[in-house]
Amino acid sequence: MSSNPPNLRPDLAPLPRFDAAPRPGQPTIGMVSLGCPKALVDSERILTRLRAEGYAISPDYKGAEAVIVNTCGFLDSAKAESLEAIGEALKENGKVIVTGCLGAEPEFITGVHPKVMAVTGPQQYEQVLDAVHGAVPPAPDPFVDLLPATGVKLTPRHFSYLKISEGCNHACKFCIIPDMRGKLVSRPAHAVLREAEKLLDAGVRELLVISQDTSAYGLDRKYDQNPWKGGAVRSHITDLTREMGKLAQGTGAWVRLHYVYPYPHVRDLIPLMAEGLVLPYLDIPFQHAHPDVLKRMARPAASAKTLDEIAAWRAACPDIVLRSTFIVGYPGETEEEFQYLLDWMDAAQLDRVGCFQYENVAGARSNALPDHVPDDVKQDRWDRFMEKAQEISAAKLEARVGQMEQVIVDSVDDEGATCRTRADAPEIDGNLFIDEGFEDLRPGDMVTVEVEEASEYDLWGRIADR
Repeated sequence: MSSNPPNLRPDLAPLPRFDAAPRPGQPTIGMVSLGCPKALVDSERILTRLRAEGYAISPDYKGAEAVIVNTCGFLDSAKAESLEAIGEALKENGKVIVTGCLGAEPEFITGVHPKVMAVTGPQQYEQVLDAVHGAVPPAPDPFVDLLPATGVKLTPRHFSYLKISEGCNHACKFCIIPDMRGKLVSRPAHAVLREAEKLLDAGVRELLVISQDTSAYGLDRKYDQNPWKGGAVRSHITDLTREMGKLAQGTGAWVRLHYVYPYPHVRDLIPLMAEGLVLPYLDIPFQHAHPDVLKRMARPAASAKTLDEIAAWRAACPDIVLRSTFIVGYPGETEEEFQYLLDWMDAAQLDRVGCFQYENVAGARSNALPDHVPDDVKQDRWDRFMEKAQEISAAKLEARVGQMEQVIVDSVDDEGATCRTRADAPEIDGNLFIDEGFEDLRPGDMVTVEVEEASEYDLWGRIADR
């Protein structure tokens, strides 16, 4: 067991897990999945299609006849990580197919790694399958190759990411995701709910709702009506969340919302949290607080009104937990603007916070802005920001000592059980550790715990009398 470090990357998905052994003679494919949970869902979709065609999934390079590398291109550091992963796969296996966000720049990849077999962009599932077929022909056995109703999942069985839309309509100057993944394209509400129902029926205990802009869900569909269980449901985040919460209530599962921009209609989600339909948890990418920095980012610049919204959310649902990510050292950021952000953090008292130091990304409009902040200043501001965030987190967690918390068990080893409270998303937030009386616990179990100890990011507790 280990506690979370303060610089845990909020843009990374959990490591993929593979556990199925191939049958004799079955063609095998390896997968390296980099980047955010949205990319992990893309990997799951690709592997589900391949499993349906008779391929086995190898957990290592040597057991695979070819390897797919699903890349990230969000930051230059992520691009470098992707290129390194491609190089490692070429060295260890030799047959490599590249897909994902960095695949939108094929010349960039082939310029470094000319021996890759194919390069496809994000969501180009058919092209990936064609490349796999060319490298390793399928050999399905319909009597043996059984596929679960939920498809292939790369996360632990008790939680699952549920992607409700692709793309984004924002034009933030620091971001190239709309260039890579396109404009907002929402899935029909009934398709999302059918997938949620299948996952819950298969025993998933937590649904993590993701997209590039969850609040905007359905805008491109003009919030159309979709048939659902003898009635109709709008393709709108409020209606979708309500129906998903009703499905989850039947199994006691959690529903957690990620990437929720603070549009006015977000306040309509808060009563659903207060009612217990979905977790009282909002993941909102504020990015900064000073209005001039937000304007240079081409983002909404009403930080004072945001504080009013936060106060209203907490009044309607006192248990609500707010997590966010921020960028420090954005071009032109002055010491005064940075101090404004620190003061805003004092006022907002966010529960969970991640932070990036600004990086140039090829193709981003922010690259051309004047007055780029020196690296040593960015590092200093990141250190000061995280010190502030840690101070707030430590105080909030200390206040939970003595409280009863429902937790979900993520893993169990000889030292104890690693769990999460309702306030914690997997991988990006904190943990609650149980180091006594944990022997009968299994991943996916939900138990009530009395919190006994707190650190800056994590909690320790004991199972309440059962």
